[in-house]
Amino acid sequence: MKNFMLLLLAGCCATQVLAQTTAPTPELQIKTAVLAAPADKRDGATIYGYSGKNEFIILRKGTNEYVCLADDPTQKGLNVSCYHKDLEPFMARGRELKKQGKTTAEIMKLREEEEKAGKWKMPKQPSTLFVYTAPDSSYNATTGDVKNGYLRYVVYIPYATAESTGLPLKPEAPGMPWIMDPGTHRAHIMINPPSGK
Repeated sequence: MKNFMLLLLAGCCATQVLAQTTAPTPELQIKTAVLAAPADKRDGATIYGYSGKNEFIILRKGTNEYVCLADDPTQKGLNVSCYHKDLEPFMARGRELKKQGKTTAEIMKLREEEEKAGKWKMPKQPSTLFVYTAPDSSYNATTGDVKNGYLRYVVYIPYATAESTGLPLKPEAPGMPWIMDPGTHRAHIMINPPSGK
C-alpha cells in the first residue's frame, strides 16, 4: 500500500510539472502574445509560440509589420513581446545563440561582431520592441486573463550614443527615457513607465 501511495504521489507531481511546462493552446498563446502590441496592430501581427512539444514555431502568419512572441511555458509568470519585423534578424540570431547554450555576454559579443561584419543587419531606422509582463499572481494561465500587467518600451537606434541623442545614461525620474548600450549595434532607448503599484 505504501509503495502504491508513493507511485500515485509521484504521478501527481509529474502531472503537475508537465502542466506547468506544456504550452497552452495556440489560441491562448496568441491571445496573450498580442497583449504587448498596440491595439490596432494585434489582429495582423505574426505570432511565434510553442508546439505541444515546446518547439518554437509560427502560430500565425501576419499581415502587418509586427512580430509577437508568446510566453515561454517553462518560465514563471507571463512575459510576451512584440517588435517591428525589421528587428527579426537580430531577435532570431539571439534565439539561435541561446539555443546553442551561449551566455548573455557571449550573445551580445557575437551579435555585435556579426552585425559589424555584415552577416545580418540591424534596421537603419529606429525600431520598437514592446514587452508585457505579469507575475504568476496576476496571470491566469488557463484563461489567459491578466491583472495589472506591465508594459515597457524599447526603441532600438543602432550605434547611437548619449551625445548623438541627448539622452541620459540612466533615468533620473520615473518613466524618463534613457539610452542603454550606447555606441553598440543594440543601442536602445529604454522607457519604463511607473508601475502604479
